[in-house]
Amino acid sequence: MITTSLQDRYFPDLPCFGCGPANAEGLRLKSYLVDGQVTAEFLPWPQHDNGLGFLNGGIIATVLDCHSAALVTHEAYTQGWPALPGTDLPYVTAGLDVRYLRPSPLTEPVRLLGRVIESTEPQITAEVWLEHGGKERARASATWKRWRPR
Repeated sequence: MITTSLQDRYFPDLPCFGCGPANAEGLRLKSYLVDGQVTAEFLPWPQHDNGLGFLNGGIIATVLDCHSAALVTHEAYTQGWPALPGTDLPYVTAGLDVRYLRPSPLTEPVRLLGRVIESTEPQITAEVWLEHGGKERARASATWKRWRPR
């Protein structure tokens, strides 16, 4: 049984709104490596309403971005590309292309999944998606660039 999230393992002091363990008022997304798959469950809050009773698209984009952060950071450490001195993370989001496929529920947990598409030391690309009820609700391609101190 896996008890430590990737966020708690790799960046426990990060105050990110979406996935930072150090942000008590944030979403506090927790992603886990289970049978080789990075997965998370997210229960939306009533405040995440899009005005029509479904999950807000901005929140969807945030959890997809932050889930990809866990996936990419795990890939980076697995490949031997940890955060460089003077940086908090090994990679930062360079692009996020989100596609909304169908409405996502506001009052039930949704599942996040992902996989690495391309992995090189300068850049990692991941594909992440949100599903509920056996149907994909949103999908994103996330491009992450190596964070190099300037």
